[in-house]
Amino acid sequence: MILLATASFSSAAPVKSGKTSPKYTSGSATVLGAVESRELFSGDRLFGTLDSVGGTGTWMEWDVNGVKDPSVMEVLDPMLKSSNKPKMIWVLTEREGRPLLATLLPKGAGEVLMFYELKSLDGKPEALSLNPVLNPDVVLRDYRQVNGGEYIHRDQPNLKAFISENVIRFTYEKKGEEPLVIDPEYPRKSMVEKRVVLRDFQDFFKYEYSLMLRAFVQSTRGVFNWQAWHWYMASWNSRYVLSDGELDAILTTGVTPKFFTLFRAKTAKGESIEFRTNGSGFSELLIKTKN
Repeated sequence: MILLATASFSSAAPVKSGKTSPKYTSGSATVLGAVESRELFSGDRLFGTLDSVGGTGTWMEWDVNGVKDPSVMEVLDPMLKSSNKPKMIWVLTEREGRPLLATLLPKGAGEVLMFYELKSLDGKPEALSLNPVLNPDVVLRDYRQVNGGEYIHRDQPNLKAFISENVIRFTYEKKGEEPLVIDPEYPRKSMVEKRVVLRDFQDFFKYEYSLMLRAFVQSTRGVFNWQAWHWYMASWNSRYVLSDGELDAILTTGVTPKFFTLFRAKTAKGESIEFRTNGSGFSELLIKTKN
């Protein structure tokens, strides 16, 4: 049985504020409410409750080994230092106004799901890096091993991971997609016409990039130093994403490449990280740990 405490939630509706026990408040965050369960939440109830608060937004799991936004840690520090540590922590950015933080805490024989509104996500941008220790049991906990270094996502069989000594490769395929084709007449278009084409391509690639992040980053744990939401922020990713100048150079060739590289980074240790799509429904994340 689930008990509502502090706030009443309705599907895809905002959380109503109310009084909350002081032990749950911290820093500049606003406590929006809580949902209590006398028993442990079932998966359906847990994620149904998150969805009822987050609406169509995507909750992203907080990584204890990732960059720590001060606004998030204002809430989490007291919990992490207490004996009643949170079991799971999520952040949601896709909402009007401020981002949300949700924490799942033990409470007696049951659990309580707490919701906070944050002032912002204010982590200082850092260069992208791989975490030094990558344990497949942690990184790929939502995947099942099918053959040697091959893994398939438990809920999305078209999402796969391949691990070898120096390469980690994730692939995702959407069948039936219309192929993306470059107009051979692009070099002869006017500047205004080129800007329209560039915007259309960039809008498409931003959508594809977000799909890749959900597939490759948000389905794994502890691969990178960035939190899942940092990948979407221009202040973090602008050094690495496909620029208008690079895209214009590709379009000017008039030839559709085998792959469009939407994100490319090289870490301080020399590892390379690339997000690529063929524009026809196939995309991959390629991580090379050594040259």
